[in-house]
Amino acid sequence: MKSAVVVGAGIWGTSLALALAERGWRVTLVEQYQPGHLRQASAGETRLLRSAHGADEWYARMAWQARERWLALGRRVGEELFVESGMLWFARRVDGWERESARALERLDIPCQIWEPGRPARLFPDYRGGDLAFALWEPKAGVLRARRAVQVTAGLAVDAGVRLVTGRAEPHGGGAVRVGAELIRADRVVWAVGAWLPDVYPEVAEVEVTRQDTLHFAVPKEWRTPPVPAWVDFDGSMYGHGDLGGAGMKVTSDEEGPPYDPDRGDRRVSPRSEQAARAYLRKRFPALAGAHVLLGQVCQYVLTPNAEWIIAEVAENTWVLGGESGHGFKHAPALAVYVAEILEGRREPEARFGLGMRTAGPGLRTSGHTDL
Repeated sequence: MKSAVVVGAGIWGTSLALALAERGWRVTLVEQYQPGHLRQASAGETRLLRSAHGADEWYARMAWQARERWLALGRRVGEELFVESGMLWFARRVDGWERESARALERLDIPCQIWEPGRPARLFPDYRGGDLAFALWEPKAGVLRARRAVQVTAGLAVDAGVRLVTGRAEPHGGGAVRVGAELIRADRVVWAVGAWLPDVYPEVAEVEVTRQDTLHFAVPKEWRTPPVPAWVDFDGSMYGHGDLGGAGMKVTSDEEGPPYDPDRGDRRVSPRSEQAARAYLRKRFPALAGAHVLLGQVCQYVLTPNAEWIIAEVAENTWVLGGESGHGFKHAPALAVYVAEILEGRREPEARFGLGMRTAGPGLRTSGHTDL
């Protein structure tokens, strides 16, 4: 029986551990805190699931595959982990990111529609779209209950025979990990440690850990039923979704945040982040401009210059997964199968995920620059 140690019980680590265990591997999953702990980027209340990735068909195809796996996972555990609310992209340019996305989705036969800029008013109790060229509608997109999804996936992994070890791991040569006094050896070691990657393997690639604040606002009943769809303003670097389970309507700036320490960084949402969210509410959903903050969370992204992930062998039988760049969560169950096949020697990772210098490229979630 092949064996693996997966370090990091965020959504990438737990999904990979589950996939390997169900493929017959003996798996040890190491986590310094516990799955779904609030220091993880994976532990945000929600994450968006959409297939649009500009002209990039690889990510679009994987997101679509992941959607089916999220739905299956929800049926398996009897919980709605993915809420298919639909999603709108607010396009400011006639031929920008959203138009490229529509072309790619059409080529892949993934459902989408181009709407005139006033049509989203049918889905929002109050909406202003006078600055838009059009809106791109993804009816099969929606929202993932992120923290709960991590906990559920970790539980399924343990049920599948994965051994969960609590402690801070350190590399110990090829095929081994030290956790306290215990030395764990395996045929494959995979480091999926998110924001802790620069501490463990600082030489791997150019990565930057940034602080990203998220806010949820209390909204009146008409903004809760029927469900308000998810939305993204790519050029304005804002995104959000309707109230989900009473957690409030998410309205968050996606501007690239400052450098951040995941262990010691302040976990209080900054006034600037709240100001940016309220400015967008005044512009797009003015009836909510005075809504009070119901929930605020600080998480972190691990960013590569070109927003591409890292999937690479750093030493014999030792692999690194990282650089999820804020758009990795949604892909997790499909990505886990992809990585499992790599570890089994059945495929090679895409060259785009390799080590080495990277040239800055377009964002894969938003532009990263706000105009508010």
